[in-house]
Formats: sequence, C-alpha cells, structure tokens
Amino acid sequence: MAGEPQDDCLFCKIVAGTIPATIVRETDTTVAFRDINPQAPTHVLVIPKAHHKDAAALAAEAPALAADVLRETQAVADQEKLESYRIVFNTGSGAGQTVWHAHAHVLGGRGLEWPPG
Repeated sequence: MAGEPQDDCLFCKIVAGTIPATIVRETDTTVAFRDINPQAPTHVLVIPKAHHKDAAALAAEAPALAADVLRETQAVADQEKLESYRIVFNTGSGAGQTVWHAHAHVLGGRGLEWPPG
C-alpha cells in the first residue's frame, strides 16, 4: 500500500535505521544521504520517509510530500555549498531506476554535461 514501509525496500530500511547510511539531513518527512556509488563529487539522495514506488506515484499520491522532497534538494544544495547542481528523478527501469522507492539525486561539484545519458 502506498506510503507504508515495504519489507524488501532498501530505502525503507534506511529510514527505519536497519541499514546504515551517511545521513546529511533529516526532516519529519524526508531523509537525505550520500549515494554509495557517487557520480559527482556531491551525490546525495533525498527520499520521502513514506514509501512511494517512484516520482510519478509520489506526485500523484502525496503531492505535499513530493514538494517536501523537492524543497529538501535545495536545502542539501545550500548545505553542500553548491552554486549549481542537477536534480534527477529516475522513474522506471528504462530511465535507470534500480530502487523502487521515490528518490531525488542531487548532483554537483563538477561540470555536468547535456544531454546527461
């Protein structure tokens, strides 16, 4: 069910504290932590604490929570002192989503080319 923790979800386990992560920010509704396979000098994931399978589901099922996630991407960028950065939501396996819990990637600290992939 949308919003409920999933036993087989890596990010739900990070939210629960059963899997360690390098947490850089936390609010009542979100957690931000360093990616274990960084693609830029700064690569932080911002996730909702509630489980939603991807960004599209998050936006449809909990738009206020989606706004919290997006607001936290700015807070992460400010905390990391990024003058410019990229926010990426991969939605679906064809777009590179590998963890089925909505999350935003905050990437910065180097030049980012376009197109990205």
